[in-house]
Amino acid sequence: MPRAFGPRVFWQPRVACVHRRIMQFQIDEAVAVLERTPRVMEALLRDQSPAWLNARIDAGSFSPIDVLGHLIFGEMDDWIPRARRILEHQDARAFDPFDRRGFTSLIEGKAVGELLDQFAGLRSQSLETLRSLGLDDSKLDLPGLHPALGGVTMRQLLATWVVHDLNHINQVMRILSNEYREEVGPWRKFLSILG
Repeated sequence: MPRAFGPRVFWQPRVACVHRRIMQFQIDEAVAVLERTPRVMEALLRDQSPAWLNARIDAGSFSPIDVLGHLIFGEMDDWIPRARRILEHQDARAFDPFDRRGFTSLIEGKAVGELLDQFAGLRSQSLETLRSLGLDDSKLDLPGLHPALGGVTMRQLLATWVVHDLNHINQVMRILSNEYREEVGPWRKFLSILG
């Protein structure tokens, strides 16, 4: 039985979701997520020890510092350059291939604080550029050409940028959580992040 004080109920049973709302892409909502990513990465990584920053789930996977480098490289070589390619050439000219590990030389020998500051600055510039493009519905529907996926739209590119950020935030949290995989003992069965 829920404990209630006056009209407020402090506990309610879980009810199965009957209708799941799928959001339609809105540029202002996308920008609101993209603006937050540097602050999230800052909160997760600034002043962390090298052991946490360089942790990996397995030998070939990214570490948190690699994820940060990958995000930095994406600001330089992926999202805005591809948006410009769509505006200038639409699907007449494919995007340049993106090197997922092209960040290596960018992070070499740099402190995490310097990288976080660089990412925040680059993201701010990217979003300023994005706002300057005047993307209305007709421009969001412009076609582009991905070298591996084929036809895409501006809207899909920008929605992917948002989900890409969220995916890598999740990745960092999984990597960090995995460091205590054995230490949590039997609670592991309740911690889905340890999969």
